[in-house]
Amino acid sequence: MARFIFITGGVVSSLGKGLMAASLAALLQARGYTVRLRKLDPYLNVDPGTMSPYQHGEVYVTDDGAETDLDLGHYERFSGVAARQSDNITTGRIYRDIIAKERRGDYLGATVQVVPHVTNAIKEFIGGDVDPGLDFMICEVGGTVGDIESLPFIEAIRQFRNEAGRGQTLSIHTTLVPFIAAAGELKTKPTQHSVRELTSLGIQPEVIVCRCEHPLPESDRAKIALFCNVRKEAVIPALDAKSIYAVPAQYHEAGLDAEVLDAFGIDDAPPPNLVRWDDVMDRLLHPEGEVTIGVVGKYVGLADAYKSLTEALVHGGIANRVKVNIKWLDAEMFEHPETDIAGRLEPMHAILVPGGFGERGSEGKIASVAFARERKVPFFGICLGMQMACIDAARAEGFAEASSTEFGETSDPVVGLITEWMTEDGLQQRAAGGDLGGTMRLGAYPAKLGGNSRVASIYGATEISERHRHRYEVNTHYRDALEQGGLVFSGTSPDGALPEIVERPDHPWFIGVQFHPELKSKPFDPHPLFASFIEAAVKQSRLV
Repeated sequence: MARFIFITGGVVSSLGKGLMAASLAALLQARGYTVRLRKLDPYLNVDPGTMSPYQHGEVYVTDDGAETDLDLGHYERFSGVAARQSDNITTGRIYRDIIAKERRGDYLGATVQVVPHVTNAIKEFIGGDVDPGLDFMICEVGGTVGDIESLPFIEAIRQFRNEAGRGQTLSIHTTLVPFIAAAGELKTKPTQHSVRELTSLGIQPEVIVCRCEHPLPESDRAKIALFCNVRKEAVIPALDAKSIYAVPAQYHEAGLDAEVLDAFGIDDAPPPNLVRWDDVMDRLLHPEGEVTIGVVGKYVGLADAYKSLTEALVHGGIANRVKVNIKWLDAEMFEHPETDIAGRLEPMHAILVPGGFGERGSEGKIASVAFARERKVPFFGICLGMQMACIDAARAEGFAEASSTEFGETSDPVVGLITEWMTEDGLQQRAAGGDLGGTMRLGAYPAKLGGNSRVASIYGATEISERHRHRYEVNTHYRDALEQGGLVFSGTSPDGALPEIVERPDHPWFIGVQFHPELKSKPFDPHPLFASFIEAAVKQSRLV
């Protein structure tokens, strides 16, 4: 029977609850246990799919097509366990489903209330879709204890703990222990107040994780333990780490996994095997070189907007034992006539154009593609980046008005909306030269690769599955013209209707993909495209 671990946060947000949850999962796995992670988000959006990256960071997409919180990316990268739609819930989704039931009369005339209807829905989510034989389910609650919007989740967890039994559940509370420079000491009072707030809502945490910038003295650990009603050993210091991939080992040294197992009464667990994490850190701390990657995007003002991409590039560096320096370049900057595009891009050992939506910055992205094509600089286009590569290729072949219908009307729609219709095989999705439909293609889709293509060599396979998140496709009516210009369609959907990958065989490394490979990359299993891309950047660095 699965044991449930609930992680809450207090004092301030951005304490690293997601990383702590992911690290705990990695430590439990290293001891031989099976784990799964879930995120409970209190906001009213049904999912983060419509939220600005500047508001919420990236949208993480699962194999089954869910648009979820970016913390699920941490969960997957650290545990290797593929997330599902049933691993992320929001207040908006819960209320939407409850109101739909009420309108259908499912509640048989009862007054619909937060307790029990909303809390029951949350409990159903927490305990639902649990695999047989699962050892631990880790549930992170977004936001901060004391927020109005998180109260139904805290109440649902209180009820769940009572119903499941204390031996089957555990509460971990993450707080901030600030350092007051003028006094020259850490202050535990915010932690005391935060735990008191959580306790007043009916949940007594068994473990308290204390984020702090300076080492937590034993006297302060003892004070927190005394006032927060936990053992001193269960007060876990969490200092800043050299890398997020050092966090699992750091939490192990602080005793987090041991305290969790002790709280569940598990005293026969084997020690964790952290060999793969030690190897990751050895490669990060002892690189044999470094490369600079220019990322030309439109959300470069917030690093979390490209979180999975950032980590995938780091993973590519791990695979090649080099340090990856990322230079964030605002695509709009390249649209100004006074900008020296060559001067900005020449120091880059490789150029990457990531996914995105909307016209803003598109011409700047196309300009960066043209630079990489003409100067033979390694280029990687992802989703919209692939589409910009196709538009650049079309313009180079004389289609002066080549563009995407996403940006407005054009006489040469190289990129257009997906058209969909029903067949005997179910919903089929196709590329369209004009605005003939508009459903987002989400989740994992298969693709077949050309047998003699570079991507087939990189993957070591001719059949792959990758995750998508886009509404527009490259128009296959332009395929012949683009291939005559040297841009080869080396990967397509199994039926050949949808372009999935393009590449330039006459270029050192020029690949565009319609999907998001960064979503499947892990530190101990770098995605092959990113490993190959960084390898090409290393070769480029030796030429400049």
